[in-house]
Amino acid sequence: MPLKDANTRPEQLAEPTWEIARLFPDQGAWNEEEYLALETNHLVEFSHGTVEVLPMPTEKHQFIVAYLFRILYDFARRHALGTVLPAALRIRLWPGKYREPDIVFMLAENSHLRPNEFWDGADLVMEVVSGSAKNRERDLVTKPREYAAAGIPEYWIIDPQNESITLLSLQDEHYRTVGLFMRGETVASVLLPGFTVAVNAVLDSQ
Repeated sequence: MPLKDANTRPEQLAEPTWEIARLFPDQGAWNEEEYLALETNHLVEFSHGTVEVLPMPTEKHQFIVAYLFRILYDFARRHALGTVLPAALRIRLWPGKYREPDIVFMLAENSHLRPNEFWDGADLVMEVVSGSAKNRERDLVTKPREYAAAGIPEYWIIDPQNESITLLSLQDEHYRTVGLFMRGETVASVLLPGFTVAVNAVLDSQ
């Protein structure tokens, strides 16, 4: 058999590893058991038979998440309020719908909703908005609708592009906008009285 041309570029030889791909269900045909058995270092969300691989976070994204996690963790621990975790952790919004928020918080009285493999909902979630139009729509439009439907009392949207933090609070099964906070302003949680965050400190974290 003749040897392959040493000058042949890899992209001329490569094709998808179909044997591996065929080990997984087609999009739209996944079930919860198959999704929960998926082991990967990517953030992967699940919605009614379809898996969605989220973009890898940037350094700035991770600095913001790390800062918010630290201050919320310290506040919750100091007052014995509940549990705070950063991504990646699966949150089941309802059967067939899972998300992986950047930061999740559960009140201590709801600890029974924290089985090891995933949480059944949350009391507060935070998302740092990614840059693409698709990702922005997911965090700014789709997730507020889903988190409200799941009964999550509070949702923080941190938008580095607009240099803002939007605070949403659940009221009558829908979110009301508590405020759109810009540089120089301070965000105060509705769910956790006394927990405040300076927008500048979040955006400039490193």
